[in-house]
Amino acid sequence: MKQPIIEIVPVGELSPDSLQNLPLSLKERFPGREIKLASQELGHPDYAFSRTRKHYQSGPILEKLTHFDPQAERILGVADLDLFTPGLNFIFGQAQLNGQATIIALARLHPEFWGQSPDPQLLQERTIKEAVHELGHTYGLQHCSDPRCVMYFSNTLGETDRKRDRFCSKHQAQLSRALDEV
Repeated sequence: MKQPIIEIVPVGELSPDSLQNLPLSLKERFPGREIKLASQELGHPDYAFSRTRKHYQSGPILEKLTHFDPQAERILGVADLDLFTPGLNFIFGQAQLNGQATIIALARLHPEFWGQSPDPQLLQERTIKEAVHELGHTYGLQHCSDPRCVMYFSNTLGETDRKRDRFCSKHQAQLSRALDEV
């Protein structure tokens, strides 16, 4: 029997090292899943740009990701863009709860976005946390009250930096059940 696939899809252009440690990290956290880098990117999402907000709306991109590869169990879009969803000024990521697609936004994860020196390792850590968090939602996991759990809702980068890139025991058990059911 073929392993279910979590496909990582670049949305627009990404620097080659943006996804450097992501496949291995996802493989460790989502056992029994093949982690596959898409052979092509989704393309730059001009259709999702809001002239008034000067950001990209995540909803239309999620919709396109849903139709990107019907063979994939889950699709993780990775965009080096500043994303928002109605009602929020910005987002680090968004997922379809119990759905196929999710997207993470790297723009605000870069230290240099905040006037700090580039730190590739910190960017990788933040990227992994956001990817695991959003993929967790696609498997039905809700936000956690434990600020160290990867499923904790991060409203600030400080909250992202404080949490681990792993699930708490409660969410790990929920994920294990969800992975077995799919």
